Amino acid sequence: MIQRDPSGNTPTIDNTSYIHPTAVIIGNVTIGQNVFVGPGAVIRADERGSSIIIQDNCNIQDRAIIHALENSSVTIEHNTSLSHGSIVHGPCKIGNNCFIGFGSVVFRADLGNEVFIKHLAVVEGVSVPSQRMVEPTRLVANESDVKGLKFADNVLKLFSQRVIQVNLILVKGYKDA
Repeated sequence: MIQRDPSGNTPTIDNTSYIHPTAVIIGNVTIGQNVFVGPGAVIRADERGSSIIIQDNCNIQDRAIIHALENSSVTIEHNTSLSHGSIVHGPCKIGNNCFIGFGSVVFRADLGNEVFIKHLAVVEGVSVPSQRMVEPTRLVANESDVKGLKFADNVLKLFSQRVIQVNLILVKGYKDA
């Protein structure tokens, strides 16, 4: 369902992107090229002054939720994956080539490029430098937590790239069907 918000903002979705029929996209949302939005995903910028921008080649997988609070924004840059059941809540900025793992939560955070968040982690109220990894179930909520983050290794980067490739194939397959 693609729906206008109470202020009259209607989502803008590039015609190369694929939106599953059970996904919900409401309000001041901009979706770039070749984006995959999976079953049950919710992307909602319907509060006054809120906005969401999802740049090219991203994938928003099954039951992922993106929401921007009043007078806040969420920006998800190129080639980023939001895994099944993840939550990204604005204000928030996620850099290029990031991976947000299953059931993870990102809130009031700024992630650099190539940040890899494993499953069931929480990142809140911090800036995470590029190329860091958040371990499964870890809470990252202060500067001390951020300083303790390891660098993402090449195995994680290759996994993230593969997820992007697979979802781009899905976009093309669904659009061609």
